[in-house]
Amino acid sequence: MTTAAPPTTPRQLADRYVDAVCDLDPIVATSLGTRPGDDRLPDCSPDGLEAEADLARRTLAGLDALGADGDPVERRCARLLRERLGAQLAVHEAGEGYRALSNLFSPVHSVRQVFMLMPTATRGDWAVIARRLARVPAAYAGYRATLEEGARRGLFAAPRQVAAVVGQLDDWLAGPWFASFAAAGPDELRSELDRAAAAADGAVADVRDHLRDRYGPRAEGTPDAVGRDRYAVAARRWTGSDLGARGGLEEAYAWGWAEHRRLLAEQRAAAEQVLPGATPLEAMRWLDVHGEAVEGVEAVRRRLQALMDDTIDAVDGTHFDLAGPVRRVEAMIAPEGSAAAPYYSRPAQDFSRPGRTWLPTLGRTRFPLWDLVSTWYHEGVPGHHLQLAQWAYVSGQLSTYQASLGSVGANVEGWALYAERLMDELGYFTDPGERLGYLDAQQMRAVRVVVDIGMHLGLPVPDDAQGAVADARGRPWTPQLARAFFGENCGRGAAFLDSELVRYLGIPGQAISYKLGERAWLTGREAARRNRGAGFDLRAWHMAALSQGSLGLDDLADELAQL
Repeated sequence: MTTAAPPTTPRQLADRYVDAVCDLDPIVATSLGTRPGDDRLPDCSPDGLEAEADLARRTLAGLDALGADGDPVERRCARLLRERLGAQLAVHEAGEGYRALSNLFSPVHSVRQVFMLMPTATRGDWAVIARRLARVPAAYAGYRATLEEGARRGLFAAPRQVAAVVGQLDDWLAGPWFASFAAAGPDELRSELDRAAAAADGAVADVRDHLRDRYGPRAEGTPDAVGRDRYAVAARRWTGSDLGARGGLEEAYAWGWAEHRRLLAEQRAAAEQVLPGATPLEAMRWLDVHGEAVEGVEAVRRRLQALMDDTIDAVDGTHFDLAGPVRRVEAMIAPEGSAAAPYYSRPAQDFSRPGRTWLPTLGRTRFPLWDLVSTWYHEGVPGHHLQLAQWAYVSGQLSTYQASLGSVGANVEGWALYAERLMDELGYFTDPGERLGYLDAQQMRAVRVVVDIGMHLGLPVPDDAQGAVADARGRPWTPQLARAFFGENCGRGAAFLDSELVRYLGIPGQAISYKLGERAWLTGREAARRNRGAGFDLRAWHMAALSQGSLGLDDLADELAQL
């Protein structure tokens, strides 16, 4: 038996780390598409959390031993690895893994999500699925043990998060989800699939009952807001920047408010084009009823697929240069019990599984288009799909880590929001309703900065606040004030807004990554334009920018300026 030679460069070390993570967390391997026959699930118990933290510590020690490297690609990889693992350990040391419960990101969600990423073309594929389904009860038992350890330490998720997830699990069990998923498998595996799926659905019920009957009552009194210290740790995780230092959070809050006011003026002008004399919210409600809409779930899926296909044809060769594998993306319908926001899942590293956009229907069968077009520029093309698929395409030139596990939320979400703005700059929002939808999407991200930082830090409502929160000027933001403000400044429906509020409270710092990331992308582009002068080529800049791999906010704008 031979032992692998120790890594000699940051990229080698980073990829060694990815391999080790895949050993600990097979969901990561499935996401990357690197181990298609792996039927394991991660250890979601406290031992699993500690193993991941120990791996991060050992990798950082290995990075220290390598010393400095003058190669710019190695330098970027080293900085990313050091910052990401440092942020990960800060989250672990704050005990966040022991209260990891929210309506969007938690082990209970990732264990289900992995089955939607697995291949299903052959009997062999379904045999792997059956074996992995049989492991769901153990994974969920480990997760319950982690929550219990958190409870022993006095670390609880807030009751609002518990109630939201219990509601989601009720939706899963109404199917029941795992049995419905397994029903598509081949007849020759029917007994094995049905038996494993029934046990998996039983494990979902166990988690739900544990949250509702045992964990929830003990979590009563846990505040929604996490406070400045926890928020600073979370914000670094999502942005790659220590915003908790030097007044960075207050600066971001003030800037988010200024963006809200700027966008509101643009929205009022756009609303006038849709419905003369109407406020932005009145115009959006009018579009819900009278604007173009698609009837039927499958029909809207096809419409979104066509939008992405047409956009790829339009931007390839003009504003981007897209490799063949990058041109493939699939529109999907999200499973029941998902959070309200659309999302994207990246392709396998070898493109054996394409990138996919996911639309939660929330029980709807009619879909107005005014607010979907900009969203699909964000989730699909030229947003998440072009960036994350390009990362996969160039990962051999960088490292797998820089194109996958090293992702920084502010980089990824910032690019996707930049992509929406780019389409506006290029003149794609000729329909007044669709442009109002674009502005609504921008406004939602500005409002996120305000209410996310405002609620968790207890910052005062600004003195020039109008409308629903005018009477609260100078008082700290609360979830009730945030919901009223959000409802007055976002055209989405009540179910979406309620889900979003739970999301912000349960995943502190994630919501600010969109606008702060977009600001960095725009700053970097304008600096590159100044540096290049008449020689600046937007298409070349886009491809160079998308081929850098992941960067945090402390580095993103400066690196983009040099392209």
